Amino acid sequence: MAKKQDKEPSFEETLKQLETIVTQLESGDLPLDEALNEFEKGVKLARAGQKQLQQAEQRIQILTAENSDAELSEFLIDDDNE
Repeated sequence: MAKKQDKEPSFEETLKQLETIVTQLESGDLPLDEALNEFEKGVKLARAGQKQLQQAEQRIQILTAENSDAELSEFLIDDDNE
């Protein structure tokens, strides 16, 4: 008997699964029942991803609150690495 996976998927895995579902739904090739099931999975994944982002934001706020003199600055993504 296979064990149920206790660990939540990472944010990146959640996003990848969500992207796959969106692609399937956009194709329009799924029967209605299957499309509804995939949509439901997508909503659950989106909520899980949002929860992970909120938790990360809270961690950042806690870490920066320890040093009240720390200045926050805009986070810039280096497009050259993509």
